[in-house]
Amino acid sequence: MIARRRLILAALGAVRLGGQAIEFESGGLRYLTLTRNGVTLMFAMLPVQIREYTVMQVALANGSQRSWQFKPDDFKYTRSDGTVLTGLRARDVVSNFMEHGGRDDVIKLVTTYESGLYGMKGIKSTNGYEARRQNYMAIVDSTKLKAAAAASAIVLAPVRLKAGESTDGAVFFINGGKPLGPGTLRVEAGGTIFTFDKP
Repeated sequence: MIARRRLILAALGAVRLGGQAIEFESGGLRYLTLTRNGVTLMFAMLPVQIREYTVMQVALANGSQRSWQFKPDDFKYTRSDGTVLTGLRARDVVSNFMEHGGRDDVIKLVTTYESGLYGMKGIKSTNGYEARRQNYMAIVDSTKLKAAAAASAIVLAPVRLKAGESTDGAVFFINGGKPLGPGTLRVEAGGTIFTFDKP
């Protein structure tokens, strides 16, 4: 546990110094991380197929002195064939789970997300999944409502991070539930561009 935390902190320190994306493994997931203007963004693809979605786990930490705003549709993935996929708005994901979600969707989504999140020992969100889960996961009888509640807790909703705050969430892409494959992730926020090449 201590060794993994040191690895994550060393990767984040290297990013701050060199400005290059760093790749590391944590909790069985392969993360890419990059720091720009004091904000660290890291992501990993979740190994799960849920409906037509490909799901990306994202963690954000604001080490700058100003507020930053992020939303899922800031995330654009350009596949090697030139196809551009844009992260879905949180309300669209929740609405889809409300209409079509089932018990298996809830189990797969929550289990996979929590496995990845709790594997990141060095990251402690100030307003991430745990806080949202406690707010949204009320006991309800409807499977579709449970699916929508799970999606509400997990999806990266539009967020404004103040100095020192951090969060995590999932960005959903419509891709027939298949892996995104090689390409480039581009995230633009606050006039800053984060670019990751994914082999």
